[in-house]
Amino acid sequence: MTGQEFAAWLAHRPRVLDGATVSELLRQGVQAAGQLWGVGAILQAPEALRELHAAYAAAGAEILTAATFRVAPYSLARAGLEARAGELARRAVTLAREAAHSFTPPPLVAASWTTLEDCYRPDLVPPPATLLAQHTATAQVLAAADPDLLLLETFNTAQEARIAAQAATATGLPVVVAFACSSDGRLLSGEDAAAAAAEVTLPGVVAVGVNCTRMTDLLPALLRMASATSLPLVAYANNAWFAEDSPHLAAAAVAPERYARCALAWLAAGARLVGGCCGTTPAHIAAVAAALSTHSG
Repeated sequence: MTGQEFAAWLAHRPRVLDGATVSELLRQGVQAAGQLWGVGAILQAPEALRELHAAYAAAGAEILTAATFRVAPYSLARAGLEARAGELARRAVTLAREAAHSFTPPPLVAASWTTLEDCYRPDLVPPPATLLAQHTATAQVLAAADPDLLLLETFNTAQEARIAAQAATATGLPVVVAFACSSDGRLLSGEDAAAAAAEVTLPGVVAVGVNCTRMTDLLPALLRMASATSLPLVAYANNAWFAEDSPHLAAAAVAPERYARCALAWLAAGARLVGGCCGTTPAHIAAVAAALSTHSG
């Protein structure tokens, strides 16, 4: 799919993105999913991963996100898996594609990736030369797995997002960019979300927005972005909290119906692509799909 084709698809009506992968697998008891935030599921629980993709498609998701969030040579090197980056990317995209093909029309498949370092630590962002080399390597690995689009998510600085977006658009695939933000309409780095959206409004980027942000905090940043870019907006929030004694998400915070009401507010702010991040489930995506269907109709 070309960027123009994706833009036309998105312009036709609001679209539904899927929900959380790793936190949902952990909730289901698939502990392997926590290893490198999804890589363990590709290796040890592929059937559970495929079934979750299918559950999101059945709920109404029109884009399924392959479990490639940390399938980057930079991240995999820490576990001695750098040489398997291409294999893991292909496996992840194939699992999502197999689930998609059980539905008519089949959902699109996105390959996602994120910051080189901790998504919540903008102070750890490497220097530009490292960013360029590593994000270029990741873009090439994921594009070779043949997804329909690339999803750059949970970025915490405009600089790293722009460099990653430049690497991603060089593949020729449509690119969506999403930032983690605070309640004040700023990135975790303190940068204005409007300025960040403008930074990644590049040829080949087809949407920009906010993800991995608390449901009640997402709207200010989205409104700031709407003032700075002509691109369609994407919005998918967290719906969970972290247990004090666990590195993983503990429980869902709100019911699907309340989450869907927030999604309608994001839609009113200009979002054309709405889904869920950590802590959301197929039930949340079904509620979003129903709400968007009623709104569009």
